[in-house]
Amino acid sequence: MSTALALAGVTAVLRDRLNDGLVNHNVAGILGSTVTVSVLPPDRVVPADGTESSQLNLFLYQAIPNASWRNQALPSHDSAGRQRLTNQPLALDLYYLISAYSGGDLHAEILLGYAMQLMHEFPIITREMIRTALTPSPDLGVVLPPALRALAECGLADQFELLRITPQTLNTEESSKLWSATQSSLRPTAAYQISVVLIEATRPALAPLPVLTRGEVDPLSGRERGVVVSPSLIPALPTLEAILPSGAQPVARLGQSIVLRGHHLNGSDREIRIGNPRYEVSEILAASGADQAGQMELLIPVARADDFPVGVYEANARLIRPGESLARESNRLAFTLAPDITNLPQNVARDGDGDALVTIEFTPELRTGQRATLLVGQREVPPQSFAAPTDTLDFLIEQAEVGEHLVRLRIDGVDSPIVDHATTPPTFLNLRLTIT
Repeated sequence: MSTALALAGVTAVLRDRLNDGLVNHNVAGILGSTVTVSVLPPDRVVPADGTESSQLNLFLYQAIPNASWRNQALPSHDSAGRQRLTNQPLALDLYYLISAYSGGDLHAEILLGYAMQLMHEFPIITREMIRTALTPSPDLGVVLPPALRALAECGLADQFELLRITPQTLNTEESSKLWSATQSSLRPTAAYQISVVLIEATRPALAPLPVLTRGEVDPLSGRERGVVVSPSLIPALPTLEAILPSGAQPVARLGQSIVLRGHHLNGSDREIRIGNPRYEVSEILAASGADQAGQMELLIPVARADDFPVGVYEANARLIRPGESLARESNRLAFTLAPDITNLPQNVARDGDGDALVTIEFTPELRTGQRATLLVGQREVPPQSFAAPTDTLDFLIEQAEVGEHLVRLRIDGVDSPIVDHATTPPTFLNLRLTIT
């Protein structure tokens, strides 16, 4: 594959081909003047004094994704966007204008005619042409500029696809827009497409190992079992369908059971992997509860509160199915771990200014970068200064209202539970702050 220098490499190769063709056909002798090939924007070709010399100008005016290659090697990253799976190539089609300039009669037409003939006779740029153009012979004794020396390492000659030259048709409107955009006068011009340039990064990516067998091997025949067909709408694989925190709560809490509903969840060595990419949490906990095909239970112990901050987690089951020897993993589902206030209800007295200072203890601890507020009734109160990590925060409620208030702790937008959904009808939990 090519590097980011490939665009300049294509331009250099085309310029080299045009130069060689003009020399081989003795165009300078035909015109009676020196002929050059430039790679400038059209508005910079003619010098400020207006004197035009005989020259061809090659201008890259557009680079667009190639429709055939743009979906190759997808996906390039995993679902979390962290691990690179492939180095997806940047496939581009390049569009060039070849314009002829000269102050002599018919010189521009002669130049353009030879240029179009050269592009027509060699519609494919071979790898040898690229190497010759980008790696000139050292016997020339000419020190190339750094930019041209760097093009030798662009990798253009080693990419999968050969470069193909295709003439393009520009109608009057398109031609007028191009020349107007470049703020230059119209010249005899031909347009070409160069396809395809493949630019690829060299970053490390995952390289999966080859498949050893497709299922178990029959000891008698020595043949692989192959693909197993299950005549059912339910896949014969461990699958999670829902994650249900205890007490019909919408969020999970430390020390409270979490039920993972699904199918084909029975077996041995049942484990649950939970992770939080933001805080780089990836832990495997043993499943609790009875061995059932329809569910697994997870309990995050309070003793490990320091390992599991408030946030959104993903969970998947891992187990060995009956009759099998290798562990299987289920799909992933998300659940939210919420803060849990541990020192409510409590009474707080106002000071002489009518303010109340309340201390809230909670689990899990507040980590660096997390934002916490206290919701007292309908008021949201910011915490006093603190040093993270901490499991205790002080809140100053200015002009506090006397009476009982329901309290919630909000960390990064996740509120501690305040409603008891296990009762009919639901009631508020006794998380009250009494201000006197």
